[in-house]
Amino acid sequence: MTRLSLYLDLIRWNRPAGWLLLLWPSLSGLWVAAGGFPGWHLLAVFVLGTILMRSAGCCLNDVADRDFDRHVKRTAQRPVTTGAVSVREALSLGAVLALLAFGLVLTTNAVAVAWSFGALAVAIAYPFAKRFFAMPQAVLGVAFSFGIPMAFAAVRGGDSFSLAAVQASVPPLAWLLLLGNLFWVLAYDTEYAMVDRDDDLRIGMKTSAITLGRFDVLAVLASYLMYLLIWAEALYSIAQTAILLIAISLALGQVVWHYRLIRERTREGCFKAFRLNHWLGFTVFLGVVYGMAWR
Repeated sequence: MTRLSLYLDLIRWNRPAGWLLLLWPSLSGLWVAAGGFPGWHLLAVFVLGTILMRSAGCCLNDVADRDFDRHVKRTAQRPVTTGAVSVREALSLGAVLALLAFGLVLTTNAVAVAWSFGALAVAIAYPFAKRFFAMPQAVLGVAFSFGIPMAFAAVRGGDSFSLAAVQASVPPLAWLLLLGNLFWVLAYDTEYAMVDRDDDLRIGMKTSAITLGRFDVLAVLASYLMYLLIWAEALYSIAQTAILLIAISLALGQVVWHYRLIRERTREGCFKAFRLNHWLGFTVFLGVVYGMAWR
């Protein structure tokens, strides 16, 4: 393989589901913060920034997990694990991608820049959470939801670095949406962890699928429901109710489908459910877009 092909494999370029899972809640937060279409500049910043940061996260994650990944069937052929890409190369590529994303944030405002450091800290912490926490998916939930407060900061923030300005730019609504989205991440990343449960048990990795044991499917369903209930509660007074309810109902239909995929706990079914989650997020995003337009 050429170096470019290896780098594209490293950042999962041919598997866009990962950055789509980041994109839909971030864009939903952007639409809510702006009260509708946020403008082409912010839309471009968040779409490109999401792709860049997810790609940078893959580089860091593969470096952190390289000694574990070789023992997991699904990840054994990742470029850093096989040695096709060195640790230095992977970290250098990740740093370049993160700096490009930071350059995009610099085109917004000072408050958004301040919040971006928090987002970066959580993203760096996640790969190591799997060694210490029984539910590392909760850390990932914060990392994959931080685009929401970032969106509010980008829309409502100013050029003051004062603590008051930073806090005022992200209202309680943003944190409520983040909390709801955290439950969605718990749902789909537990499905993801169910794929590798046998391998993770053997190597001593901590995941929600292992911690939850025989309650894993029930917990996944409960997490989906909490996500949709919290977002419905957060948005019903600011979006057109009928459109929002249609979107939530369609999302619930997908939850039922996911249950059918994961109830037997097969690797294939759980992985398919995980990969298809971006459609659920896209459904909710459309509900936000049209609900804000027709309120």
